[in-house]
Amino acid sequence: MADTDTPHTARTDTDTPHTARTDTEHFDCIIGGGGPAGIVAGLLLARGGVKVVVLEKHEDFFRDFRGDTIHPSTLRLLEELGLYHRFARITHRRVSNISLQDRKGEDFVLGDLSRLNTAHPFMTIAPQWDFLNLLAEAGEDEPGFDLRMGTEMSSLVWEGDRVIGVRTGGVDGEIEFRAPLVVAADGRWSKAREEARLPVRELHSGIDVWWFRIDTEAELPDSVAPRSHDGSVFVAIPRDGHVQIARLIPKGEDARFRAEGVEALRSAVAGTFPALAEDVAGIEMDEVKLLDVRRNEAPRWFVDGLLCIGDAVHAMSPLGGVGVNLAVQDGMATARLLADSLRTGEVPIRQLRRVQRRRLLTTKAVELLQGGIHRMIEPVVRHGGDVRPPAPLEWLLRTFPALTVVPARILGMGITAEHAPDFARREEPAFEGAP
Repeated sequence: MADTDTPHTARTDTDTPHTARTDTEHFDCIIGGGGPAGIVAGLLLARGGVKVVVLEKHEDFFRDFRGDTIHPSTLRLLEELGLYHRFARITHRRVSNISLQDRKGEDFVLGDLSRLNTAHPFMTIAPQWDFLNLLAEAGEDEPGFDLRMGTEMSSLVWEGDRVIGVRTGGVDGEIEFRAPLVVAADGRWSKAREEARLPVRELHSGIDVWWFRIDTEAELPDSVAPRSHDGSVFVAIPRDGHVQIARLIPKGEDARFRAEGVEALRSAVAGTFPALAEDVAGIEMDEVKLLDVRRNEAPRWFVDGLLCIGDAVHAMSPLGGVGVNLAVQDGMATARLLADSLRTGEVPIRQLRRVQRRRLLTTKAVELLQGGIHRMIEPVVRHGGDVRPPAPLEWLLRTFPALTVVPARILGMGITAEHAPDFARREEPAFEGAP
């Protein structure tokens, strides 16, 4: 594909109705979206001498029912950045394997993270807002890092076929930002991707998810694996003082399940997690939130002056908790491959293509693995029964348990290992008692 090929119609900056200018600011890089991909890319680039602004539409990072699993690849990044011991002080739980129940009702290890050759061979369950706040606080120490909370990227600024900046609306009014590159990390409903007319290909998903919480002091196993009982499928994520629950329901059937009433939901939770039986009375239907699960991929992640990363180009379902860590890896690759060009003020489109090529193999592998998980779970969600691994897979992994490192590697580390670039690494004094 030639560098001049673009999937959108040529336009000029005057094509947009926004003609008033209240302010214009100049940076080396603009990042739209303060989630894991955007914050990581911004912090790493700032440590590399790039003047970067991260635009986050919300006033803070606190949103319940978002991805809280931090995989080994992200823990390794925190260590390389000199932040692991600070992260270790955040309340979190360790998960050392991904397991299902076999046909006898016993735990069966699908992916054994403890077999990974890494300093932190486990995933943690920790509030994502604490993780993002930690990275944002580290960014405050970098003179080139500028995080604007409450500032939403409303439109791109074009010069012919090239993106040269963004316009924002927020607490400070309308501002125009200009930079050689815009990195869109604005999620699965990406405005930047849509305006650049980068198409997405929908992947199959036959489930939606109910999210709710139960206040409890009961002890549940630290796990991210689905559990089923009488055709109901749940994932429970323990936290201090409460449990975050995901119920998997057939796609598009939210109204039907709500019509069954709250007592049916309470009964299903208690049947699946007997330890919560005394606490399910606290569940209220108006506190149950619906997540419209989408899985998709963008064949192309960029146009001249714009690179989309994270959920903007490969939205994942919640199963396996893979979205956060794919986004973090995208942010690492973006910073490592583009920092030199951004410091010079010129980012050739071939460099944007390098980022996509670098990340494509891991993205495809995770999509395939997650697709297999969906094919295993969706029939149970729709028709009842129990979630069980395919018999041949169970035989293979029980006979050759060393093979459990393969799904652990794909989910926990990725195919192509991403590391913090040398310019972003920091030493941190050992914190006595840290995990």
